[in-house]
Amino acid sequence: MIRPLDIITSLAASAVRGLAPTRVGSLGPRPGKPVELYEFEGCPFCRKAREALTILDLDANIFPCPKGGPRFREVVKQRGGKALFPYLVDPNTGKEMYESDDIVAYLYQQYGDGSPPRLLSPGIVTNLTASLASGFRPVQGIRYREARAPEQPLELYSFESSPFCRIVREALSSLELPYLLHNVAKNSHKREEFVKRSAKMMVPYLIDPNTDTAMFESADIVRYLEQTYAADS
Repeated sequence: MIRPLDIITSLAASAVRGLAPTRVGSLGPRPGKPVELYEFEGCPFCRKAREALTILDLDANIFPCPKGGPRFREVVKQRGGKALFPYLVDPNTGKEMYESDDIVAYLYQQYGDGSPPRLLSPGIVTNLTASLASGFRPVQGIRYREARAPEQPLELYSFESSPFCRIVREALSSLELPYLLHNVAKNSHKREEFVKRSAKMMVPYLIDPNTDTAMFESADIVRYLEQTYAADS
């Protein structure tokens, strides 16, 4: 996609869902281990789960499951019995579940104040706006592109509503590249640690331990992922 159009449509997708996924909300106990989320960019129901992770300031091991992906879709089938997304695994409690509304409710019960914000409340308005946001990006991050699997998961500093972070997450999703997601929305207690690591507060920020690469700028990150992992690069 032409770069200006890429940014405009990503901005539009963020605008549809409002300001809530840009900042951390009320928090509860912190998990000892990152939760695990099997999902793919472009899925409106997965979007709701990722928004909850951002607002609750939770890190997560992300396992992208684009349509046609050979790896993690099969894992979900084996664990849960069907290829339905999102699928949450919480190694802290042993809980595994489908259904975005159930996942959001669970995350707020375990790691929030028990009450999801209106933006994430079950109902037609939430689902409609999440679907509309996906409509601005109808192709990106949805279908698998053949890629080489990394030996170690990548790391991404991001937050859900950033239009530039979305562009990177879409590339990771299409290439089925697993990564540790560090949510650093406004008011995140992890921002100070992140600045110490990266020298400035700017996202997206990708770390690839397989090549000792660390970088900012969504366009540069996407180019790097294509050149390093895409089979048709």
